[in-house]
Amino acid sequence: MARLLSQTGRFLLRRFSEPPPAVIVASSRVCFHRYYSSKSLSLVSPLGSLRSSRFSPPAFSSPATATTVEVCSMEHEVVIALGSNIGNRMDNFREALRLMKRSGICVTRHSCLYETAPVHVTDQPRFLNAAVRGVTKLGPHELLTALKKIERDMGREDGIRYGPRPLDLDILFYGKLRVSSDKLIIPHERLWERSFVLAPLVDLLGSAVDNDTVAHWHSLAIQPGGIFQAWERLGGESLIGQDGIQRVFPIGDKLWDFTNKTHVMGILNLTPDSFSDGGQFQSVDSAVSRVRSMISEGADIIDIGAQSTRPMASRISSQEELDRLLPVLEAVRGMPEMEEKLISVDTFNSEVASEAISNGADILNDVSAGSLDPNMRKVVAESGVPYMAMHMRGDPCTMQNKENLQYNDVCKDVASELYMRIRDAELSGIPAWRVMIDPGVGFSKKVDHNLDIIMDLPKIREEMVKRSIAVSHAPILIGPSRKRFLGDICGRPEATDRDAATVASVTAGILGGANIIRVHNVRDNADAAKVCDAMMRRRRSKG
Repeated sequence: MARLLSQTGRFLLRRFSEPPPAVIVASSRVCFHRYYSSKSLSLVSPLGSLRSSRFSPPAFSSPATATTVEVCSMEHEVVIALGSNIGNRMDNFREALRLMKRSGICVTRHSCLYETAPVHVTDQPRFLNAAVRGVTKLGPHELLTALKKIERDMGREDGIRYGPRPLDLDILFYGKLRVSSDKLIIPHERLWERSFVLAPLVDLLGSAVDNDTVAHWHSLAIQPGGIFQAWERLGGESLIGQDGIQRVFPIGDKLWDFTNKTHVMGILNLTPDSFSDGGQFQSVDSAVSRVRSMISEGADIIDIGAQSTRPMASRISSQEELDRLLPVLEAVRGMPEMEEKLISVDTFNSEVASEAISNGADILNDVSAGSLDPNMRKVVAESGVPYMAMHMRGDPCTMQNKENLQYNDVCKDVASELYMRIRDAELSGIPAWRVMIDPGVGFSKKVDHNLDIIMDLPKIREEMVKRSIAVSHAPILIGPSRKRFLGDICGRPEATDRDAATVASVTAGILGGANIIRVHNVRDNADAAKVCDAMMRRRRSKG
């Protein structure tokens, strides 16, 4: 990832060594803006002179006594930064996004979340920071007014500058405009010196400059090289995890760091026909006993599934799935051992997902990434829970068909196809900061495909970087546990005889960057994860 961003930075350094002309809006009281769709635009001064600007829409600057009129006949792309350090910070962000949508701001991309130390006024709680990219027809000052109203509606009051606040919304970029007025400066004047602003801004981009507006944003950097070079000058990715700024992932009311250790997800199948342990845990008592055992062996997450996804598994009704799931989910949720542990529910049915979330599921694990139930994304978006999106072609009955096993480059193809599903999820209201990634080992894959994925997880992240840096930072899960491809390699026809092969594949995956491992045998794989984590800590300590 760092190599890709470095290459992009060098490209931008060449492209933007000479800053382009830009519109300067002198006063919020004196400006008349009219926007056009042409790529080659002009600035007309009060004296009638004409200047060409490839990057900036035209603006007419009248004398200081003129009346402001903002006319916006087309949508413009904007970047808005969010910050909060009072109350439930995640709830504040969710409500802010809802109010932004109602105000005429359509959010299309989300950054990761960052918990950061306060600046200037240091005796206050840590901030949660993020940024979003979207489109709006509101003019720059109309947008500012809308955002200030949202801040007030969320309880922000006038107080100490840089002091505590439930919500802070700042416009970082507005289309191809530069704005300088008594109320608004775009780009934000302190953008280039603040890591907690630049980190989320970088997340909103891909390593490739995808349109002229993004090219213009890069050109506004105060030093040559664009946004990526500005981020690198501050320290770039090396800053993350230091005392000042930490990339975090929201689950419930807590913020998790999936980079500090490998998290172990223990599998609890409530089905009679799962390939490894079907029929063993269908009663509540046996399921609770199994969960207690997995927790004692080192599980951080319990993944409960009531619909089999083995090859050729038939789909059961929503009611049957719920009848299997809900009594066990309720019992597991109430176990004292589950304190500080997470529950994931494995389903591709939106009705089941909705009920599971209402009954205490912390994570929704969807093997279809929304492709088997068009209502799934809406349910997850409204719930606020994290979404595990897995790569699969077809459904469990068709996923191993010949046409679903054709890849040019399995890692690139999986990354591309999975990104498109995640993109659909994001446009449906599931922020990138709530998405987890599963490349789908064993689903629509041959033996060699599975091996390539486990060995080349960094390649999947690199492919994601090209499209969305935020998505490339998502926690990655791998689930090779007892899968048939391990039996084919080792000559082990019985699933329960594949635990040693599972440990080997899990070890390779963790060393390649997996953050979560989904396994049947928790004890042995948790030990493997601890050793891998120790190795990686040792490697980092040696530089």
